[in-house]
Amino acid sequence: MRYRLWRIAVFVAATVPPLYWLYCAVFGILGPDPGKVLVDNLGLGALILLLITLAMTPLQQLTRWGGWIAVRRQLGLWSFTYAALHLSGYVLFIAGLRLELVLRDLTERPYIIVGALAFSGLLVLAVTSNRFSIRKLGRQWKALHRLVYVILLLGLLHMLWVVRADLAEWLAYAVAGGALLLMRLPYIATLLRRAGAAWRENPKKIEI
Repeated sequence: MRYRLWRIAVFVAATVPPLYWLYCAVFGILGPDPGKVLVDNLGLGALILLLITLAMTPLQQLTRWGGWIAVRRQLGLWSFTYAALHLSGYVLFIAGLRLELVLRDLTERPYIIVGALAFSGLLVLAVTSNRFSIRKLGRQWKALHRLVYVILLLGLLHMLWVVRADLAEWLAYAVAGGALLLMRLPYIATLLRRAGAAWRENPKKIEI
């Protein structure tokens, strides 16, 4: 397997935060409501990992290093894992394992509905993130996985409803997400490839 050490490093880096948060919760470091803090941290972690996943393609275009693409699927699966833990934490700590409360929130609270839609999209991508699905779906696989852009927008909208009191933090993630989406436009993607080629030829001077 190529880039083995890089893949292992990414795996370890993605594993550490939830384990650290769990440690903090057990020892009372997360405050009077550790369950809610865990849920919030896992949700934010899922969004950050999704942004990092989307950043792999522009980085590869700039540097031509294959290691970025090599960990893209792993990062996407980690984003789904964090989102699944976020959902599980909500059901356990917020809803108290009460199915009727979960169903009520799904029909009455817009941010829960949006979050559920984003998670459903991540679930579809996670289930089809394997070689069998790539072979089976053919060209349709790429079209399906463009759903990630919609998932990002849903995730940002979900976060906006949750952190309405701190728009500055949300805006930082929204700007990063918007920039990553703009980099998918053909013209900007071409500029990135040209900038990367120019930098490799002469790192001190980039001409587009």
